[in-house]
Parts: sequence; C-alpha cells; structure tokens
Amino acid sequence: MSGPTISPFFKKHRPSSTSELQGQDKAVVELKNYIASFKSSKIKKAAIIYGPPGTGKTCSVHALANDLNLEILEINASDFRNADNIDSILGSASRQMSLFAKGKLILFDEIDGLSGNKDRGGLQALMKIIPKSAFPIVCTMQNPYDQKFATIRKKSLLIEFHSLNYLSINKVLENICSKESIKFEPDILKSLARRSGGDLRSAINDLQLLTLGSNSLEKDDLDLLADRDKVESMLSALIKVFKNSDPKIALDAFNNVDEDIDKQILWLDQNIPVEYTRPADLARAYDSLSRADVFLGRIRRWQHWRFLVYASSHITAGVSSAKDEKYKTFNQYKPTQRILSIWKANMKYMKRRSIAEKVAEKTHSSTKAALQSTLPYLQHIYKHNKDKTSISQMTGFFDFGDDEVTWLQK
Repeated sequence: MSGPTISPFFKKHRPSSTSELQGQDKAVVELKNYIASFKSSKIKKAAIIYGPPGTGKTCSVHALANDLNLEILEINASDFRNADNIDSILGSASRQMSLFAKGKLILFDEIDGLSGNKDRGGLQALMKIIPKSAFPIVCTMQNPYDQKFATIRKKSLLIEFHSLNYLSINKVLENICSKESIKFEPDILKSLARRSGGDLRSAINDLQLLTLGSNSLEKDDLDLLADRDKVESMLSALIKVFKNSDPKIALDAFNNVDEDIDKQILWLDQNIPVEYTRPADLARAYDSLSRADVFLGRIRRWQHWRFLVYASSHITAGVSSAKDEKYKTFNQYKPTQRILSIWKANMKYMKRRSIAEKVAEKTHSSTKAALQSTLPYLQHIYKHNKDKTSISQMTGFFDFGDDEVTWLQK
C-alpha cells in the first residue's frame, strides 16, 4: 500500500497573485503593461521574459494571469519541439476564444529547448504563429541574445528577470515555514537562502528536503546539504598540482572539480605565474599548458576524444612536474578573470549585433553593412545630438529599447 503523495513545495506554494511575488517588481509591471496593451500594439506581438533559473519567470506569468482573470495555456518547449506539434496545439489556441469567453494568455516555457536538429522547424513555426495570435504570447528563456533567436527577438518585448537576493528568498522561505508549521532559527534559514545563489526554486526544494519528516530546520541539516552538493574546490585542485612533487597525485587533481577542461586551463594560466617564480619552471609549466591546448584543438577539429587523456595529463602532471623543487611559500590563488572578460565581451557584442539587426531591417541593408557603416554614425548622433525630439523619433523608428539607447549613448 503506497504512502501519501508528497507535493513539491514550489508547486504547492506557487504565488496565486503578483502581490505574493518577491524581488521582480519592475519586470512584473512591464509584463502587465505588455498584456494590457497587446491589442493596441502593432509591433510587439510577444514578450520574452529571460533570466537565470529559479528567478520566478513562470510563476510570475501564472500569478499575473490570476490577477487579470485570464485562462492560461502553458506549453513547454521540451514537450512540443517540432513544427507539427507546435502548430496543432499553439496555432489553434492562439486563434480560438477560451472557455466561458474569458481572456487568454499563452505561456511558451523554456523556448531555449527549441534548438538543434530535433526541432524540425519548431522555432520557425512559432515565428509564424506570433504575428497572427489573437492573444498575448509570453515566452521564457535564459539567454535571448543567442543568434538563433534573432528573428523572434526583434518582434518581441524583452523583459529581464534578475537573480534574487537572499533577503527576497528568505521572505519566501519564511512564508512557507509558517504555512507548513516548520520550526527554524532565523540565522539558519538565512544561511539556506544564501546558499541558493539566487535560485529560489532550488532554495525551496532544499527546504523541503531538509525538513521532510521532522518539520524543523537545524544547523546540522545545512551540513548534510553541503555534503550532498560537495565537489572539490578549484583551489584544492590547484594545491594538488602546485604543492606536491608526485605526478600521480596531480593526475587526479581535477577529478572532482565541476569545471570543464577549458576553464581548468584558464585557472592554471591565471595562477602559474603566481606560484612559479623561477623562469625555467615557468617556461616548462606553460609548455605543458600549450601542449594540452594542441590536443584540445585536435579534439575540436577532428573529434578525436581519445586525446583528452593526454590534454588532462599535461595540465596536471605536466604542470606539477615543471618545477625543480616544491615552492615553500603560500600563495593566494585567484579565479581567472578571462572568463568574466570573455562573457562581458560576448554580451556587448550580442547587444551591438541586436541593434545592427534592427537598423538593417529599417534601412534595407545587411547586418554586416549596418555594423560597419550605419552603427558608428548612430553612436555619434546619440552621444552628441542634444535635440531630444529627434532622438526620440529615431528611437521610435528603429524600435530601440531603453537598454539599446543606453548602449548607443556610451
């Protein structure tokens, strides 16, 4: 005889109204305005709400639908990936009135899933439906600036959901504890909120896991959570590489580190000059790192994955054996700054390309031509033209968003 079904807290305590949401006030107002002005809008026929997982994107749409008394049709991209499925389900729903003549809101969740060969035209089918829809369509995703979403991005209103701070997460956890009669110490609950890294869903799941059967949250429970998620830190791995003379120990340094080999190389590149101060040691260490990069290049080019073991050996045992003797000084290893620099550069480029695509569409030119010729002139105009009326007209003509105007003015 089976026991009672346990309902996940994140579903059981999903906000029924926008007044219960935490930390996304600006985004929710923008979404509400989009729905309210949908029928009068001739340009933005869909809204894309984007941001990291667990920031309240999906539950905000449900809460807003409840507030506005709208029937909500939710579709997940992982369940409806090809053109036929999307057209049969979403196509008819976007044209038919809901039951009891209520308004309707269509939620297409996680459209990041519409990518790759398995889609068979899923994204293209969605693009055909959006302009003809009689009801607002809201899509959720993590990164709207991926090139494959360029077309849908131009026709949609972008609304960003930021990572939640731990205080907002803590308020939600306190509310759930009150409803579930869970005993807790305020400091311990705040620690749980901090551990989530801005992911509310993760924090709620952890709360349910740790209090299942006991209805109380203790300090020892957080230690259990740490053990569950424990992966050896990158700093510990670097110590194994730099601070021993046994290649066998170094070989296993990155086995339990949750980073791919490209990021491991960037960490080593950042910290090798900090650890190895003798020129000969430094040269040998970078020689091992460069040989690893050669093997990774062959893997990327020819998919010869058997070379991965050689690349791993070079960045661990190779770098470890580069020194004549172990350095006795203790150094503070730092995370690589290159990943952050690459990410910032990519985000800046995607924003620049998004603006160029809008300019290209209005000027009947290619995106490349807009990037090379038109965009520099626009930047100069936005920086130096003091006529607010002409700037406003230009912004409206190209349909620039506030973030795009800010970028042009930099």
